[in-house]
Amino acid sequence: MTTVAQIVANDLCVGCGLCETITSGRVKMAMTPAGSLRPSPIDGFNPEEEQTIIGACPGVVAEARSDPGLPLDPIWGHHGTMRHAWAADPEVRFKAATGGVLTALGQYLLDSGTAAFVLHVGADPAQPMRSRWVSSETSEAVLANTGSRYGPTAPLAGLGAALDRNEPLAIIAKPCDLGAVHRLAAVDPRIDELVVARLTMVCGGQSHLSKSQRLLRQLDISETAVSLFRYRGHGNPGPTRVETRDGRAFEIPYLEMWEDEGTWDLETRCKLCPDALGEASDVAVADVWPGGAPVGEDDGFSGIVVRSEVGESLVGQAAADGHIVLGEPISPRELDDMQPHQVRKKQALAARYRGMADAGVSPIATHGLRIEELGHRLSPAEADAQRAGTATRMKAARS
Repeated sequence: MTTVAQIVANDLCVGCGLCETITSGRVKMAMTPAGSLRPSPIDGFNPEEEQTIIGACPGVVAEARSDPGLPLDPIWGHHGTMRHAWAADPEVRFKAATGGVLTALGQYLLDSGTAAFVLHVGADPAQPMRSRWVSSETSEAVLANTGSRYGPTAPLAGLGAALDRNEPLAIIAKPCDLGAVHRLAAVDPRIDELVVARLTMVCGGQSHLSKSQRLLRQLDISETAVSLFRYRGHGNPGPTRVETRDGRAFEIPYLEMWEDEGTWDLETRCKLCPDALGEASDVAVADVWPGGAPVGEDDGFSGIVVRSEVGESLVGQAAADGHIVLGEPISPRELDDMQPHQVRKKQALAARYRGMADAGVSPIATHGLRIEELGHRLSPAEADAQRAGTATRMKAARS
């Protein structure tokens, strides 16, 4: 039987926080020396808790929350509206990442009374380079916690407390987090009863904290001196900005920080992610730069991918109420060009999963995500290279 300890040992944990919620906080998410959030203690579960965790853990399983009434695209899955969009409020559009659509939708859900609060993540005031889960009850609070958090985040550590409030809530989290929420709903009916919207970003992966720590070393700053660490926003894409308690400030252009994917220090689970496109959400939001990378700063645009009737209603009402602006339609093949690395990864996963098995690691079980179908698009040589490379990396991760 798979255990949480095995998932961590195989480097398939992404630190989502599910373990902390299922144990009511007895097991905590703790930062490792490698810069990842992991459950601690690793053996702190009773059999029932561990069974519940394994049934939903992103390191074990991923499942599309499909709406069969919507068109199905092989890459992008079931989808409704696909359009350019941005926050109608210029401040939100400027300060938030990717045109502020997720922030604006969270604000609309609160302002309209649809949700009593939003469960999401923001900078830890005591350690601004690090993130913690928050429950925002006002538009101002949502905006205060805005912006991409490229380091480790554990939003599901707050899910238990959120459900215990017995009030309608929205969740803004990574695709893998929402996949775990979807799976957990099978044993916790409160999720489908209380969660009125599930919002996500099309995700390039979660970096270890070491990515940010390396930047501080380059700037010759200690983490205790940091008063602000902003990964994006204040423009689109916006620079990475670091401020110190003694008044110094540093800005690193987006492409300088993120252009070389080899320096992202991604979690292993992210390189094997079958649902970076958010198929367990109601609305997914993506960067929409032609070719997949910005050429400079722009006014802030998102591409929205609606996944459900709830998402269609939310997007339409938020636009009618003046919280977001809807732009031109986007086709799935245009999104392929805007997110080419996602297409490449999706097509490579079947081969990568065979490489996992070759290394003695159970591949992530997938349901409704078309992994085998897309794997046939690789040439035999490409598939063999992906399989062999994955096997080598997984063996190294376990050693």
